[in-house]
Amino acid sequence: MPELIYSLAGKRVYVAGHRGMVGSAIVRRLASEGCEILTATRAEVDLRRQDQVEAWMSENRPDAVFLAAARVGGILANATYPADFLYDNLVLQANVIHAAHRANVEKLMFLGSSCIYPKFADQPIVEDSLLAGSLEPTNEWYAIAKIAGLKLCQAYRKQHGRDFISAMPTNLYGPGDNFDLGSSHVMPALIRKAHEAKINRQQEICIWGTGTPRREFLHVDDCADACLHLMKTYSAESHVNVGSGEDISILELTRLVSKIVGFKGKITRDLGKPDGTPRKLLSVDKLRTLGWSPKIGLKEGIADAYHAFLDGHCLERSNGQSDISFERAKTSALHAPTHSPVAHHPRG
Repeated sequence: MPELIYSLAGKRVYVAGHRGMVGSAIVRRLASEGCEILTATRAEVDLRRQDQVEAWMSENRPDAVFLAAARVGGILANATYPADFLYDNLVLQANVIHAAHRANVEKLMFLGSSCIYPKFADQPIVEDSLLAGSLEPTNEWYAIAKIAGLKLCQAYRKQHGRDFISAMPTNLYGPGDNFDLGSSHVMPALIRKAHEAKINRQQEICIWGTGTPRREFLHVDDCADACLHLMKTYSAESHVNVGSGEDISILELTRLVSKIVGFKGKITRDLGKPDGTPRKLLSVDKLRTLGWSPKIGLKEGIADAYHAFLDGHCLERSNGQSDISFERAKTSALHAPTHSPVAHHPRG
C-alpha cells in the first residue's frame, strides 16, 4: 500500500465546481473523509473574477482545494465557442490557483483532461507525451487552457514550493453529466439518442463519423475516488493520468449503449462529420503503481448513467452552449453514502 502523505481528516476542503459532474462526485466521496467541505455557488463567487476569488479564499481559508470547475463540451461546442472555452478556463483556473497560493493552501489538485495530449500520440499515452506533437484541432481551445493550468501548478511548485498537483482524467460519464445534444460528449449523447429513439419507436440512430475511433471511459465516481487517492498519496511535479486502461470503438459503444437502453433499431453513420482523434487510451501505469484501480465496470457504469438520466440527475443546457460546471448537478446511484447537494461527439 502507498504511504499516506496527506490526510484530509479534519481539514477544510474546498471543491471548486461542486455542482458539476466531477465536482459533485468529489463532494460525495469526501463525505466519508471526516473533513469540512467548503463550496460556493456562482452567485457567491464568480471564479472568473479575480477580486471575488481572492476575497472568498482569504475569508474561508481552506486547507485543501480540488479545482474541478471548468467550461466543458464536445466537438460542436468547442468549434462554436472557442473564445469562451479558452478565456473562461484560463481565467478561472489562474484565479483559483493564485488565490490558493496567496491563502497558503496546503494542497491543491488541478483537474485537467486527456485532450491535452497530441492527436497522434503513441498509445497508450504516457504522461511524458505532453507537448510532443500537435493537438486535435476540434478541441484545441480547451486543451490549451488545461495545459496552461497544469503548467501553472508546476510553476507555483517550482517558484514557491507549493504542493499543487494535477490529474488528467480520461473521458468521464455518469450522474451529473450534460445530456444536451448541442454540447455533450459521446456517452451522454448516445444514451439520450438511444432512449429517445426507443420511446419514439424510431428505426435507427445516427452517429458522427465512421465509428472507428476508440475511446476510454471512466465512471465519474471512480474518478473522484482516484482524485482523493492521489491527494493523499502523491506529491510531485508531473501530472498523473486517471483512466480505466481500456478502450472501445464508438460503434461498439453505440451497440452497448443501445442494448442497455433497450433500443433495437439500426445504427447508421454520418461520414460527413469528423471522427476526432483516431484513438485515445491513457497509460495508467503511474496510477496503478500508486495503488489505485477502478471498481466500476463499463456495463454497470452505463446502466447507472442511464438511470441517472431517467431520474433527471443531469445537466441540461438548452441553448446549445456548455456552461461553467458549477451550475447544477445531482447524486449518484452507485457511490452516494449521503445525499449531499452538490457539470456526443467523440472528444479528441
